[in-house]
Amino acid sequence: MTSVDAATMTHANGDAKIAQSAKLVVKTPKGTRDHNPHQMSLRDPVFEKIKAIFKRFGAPCIDTPVFELKEILTGKYGEESKLIYDLEDQGGEKLSLRYDLTVPFARYLAMNKITNFKRYQISKVYRRDNPAMTRGRFREFYQCDFDIAGKYDTMIADSECVAIIASILKALGLPDFTIKINHRLILDGIFDVCGVPVDKFRTVCSSVDKLDKSPWEEVRKEITEQKGIAEEVADKIGKYVKLNGGKELIDELLENEELNRSTSGKQGLEEMKLLLQYCDFLNVSQNVVFDLSLARGLDYYTGVIYEAVLKATVVENGKNVGIGSVAGGGRYDNLVGMFDPKGKPVPCVGVSIGVERIFAYLEANAATKPRTTETQVLVCSAQKNLLEPKMKIVTELREADISAEILYKANPKILAQLQYGEENQIPLAIVIGNSEIENNVVKVKNIATREEEEIPRERLIEEIKERLKKI
Repeated sequence: MTSVDAATMTHANGDAKIAQSAKLVVKTPKGTRDHNPHQMSLRDPVFEKIKAIFKRFGAPCIDTPVFELKEILTGKYGEESKLIYDLEDQGGEKLSLRYDLTVPFARYLAMNKITNFKRYQISKVYRRDNPAMTRGRFREFYQCDFDIAGKYDTMIADSECVAIIASILKALGLPDFTIKINHRLILDGIFDVCGVPVDKFRTVCSSVDKLDKSPWEEVRKEITEQKGIAEEVADKIGKYVKLNGGKELIDELLENEELNRSTSGKQGLEEMKLLLQYCDFLNVSQNVVFDLSLARGLDYYTGVIYEAVLKATVVENGKNVGIGSVAGGGRYDNLVGMFDPKGKPVPCVGVSIGVERIFAYLEANAATKPRTTETQVLVCSAQKNLLEPKMKIVTELREADISAEILYKANPKILAQLQYGEENQIPLAIVIGNSEIENNVVKVKNIATREEEEIPRERLIEEIKERLKKI
């Protein structure tokens, strides 16, 4: 052995020892998860129902890149911007993973010079948030968005978005839910008459947005100590943001002398009154509440805002905790203009379904494990050396658009095959043996009831389809 060979071997042994000492921790990154077949069999139908409702309201689908230029996302989310995932410089471009689907949609409209359009998109987004897995708060998660772009008569498109939220939650069979609605102009009017400096409207709004998770005392402390707002101003804000109700509350606020001094506040109240009227027409007002504590912290909202809250709970660390918000959105009339060279605005309103929180509730409350496959027929052999006829039968079934399987063994035991069928809730089994092949017949077995019947081989497809109709 030469000195070079010896050195190479020593280096290799050293690398192996380092690899052994630095044990690989095999896990998913924080705030992410894998989904097993049982979970996917629950998730897929939910996505299909949501997609069907988006289509029912007349929207086509688009897709956008999972990452955007960093400057596209920067400055659009206010205090939430710190949650954006930045990527390393790639070929001279500074990139970030998308935080939501709204800003990429606005970029899409501006880039393609589109002024009237509605679309839906179901895709993953990424946030450097503190995850709460049992409540459906992740760092990687799906959003299901529906947006309407274009200049239309006041509150018609906005009410459509509220109706979409109600339609989806009802279609998913979710229990008691409330759709909270508010208006950024009303909040701006409140801040104005209470004495908040104009340049602090958005930062105070971000604090008020935490009222769904924190008591007023904590929010008040943040407003005064961190945001530099006088205590008497914060107390005035508190009197308003604790209010909620319906048309009566709007009428009361329209007669409020203090709030009437704000032009924006009065406009917001008039629009809110119209929105509630349209919600009546769309038969969703029974689930809608005008709630002045709703603020939604994202900077790009300019008008109506809404949020659907599920009143159900899940168990977390031995305690019942609320699922909370499962949908949200609002009007953002200025976002597209940020990407247009001439600053041309395109009014937009949209809704995003927080589907991961819905999954958290459905998984926690699933009475039985759903089927993980759509296999309708299992082709079985009762004796050895029958792989060829099994393969021919399974191919014939698949070509007839019947979902079918065989076990991937040349000579499996019949008991193991039928047990596989039971475990996977496959409704029918076709059983063949040498005698069946000689007599040109097959046995069709109902795996659940264990009833079986012999049928002619040439009538196989017809008989299987008839039986599947009855299951």
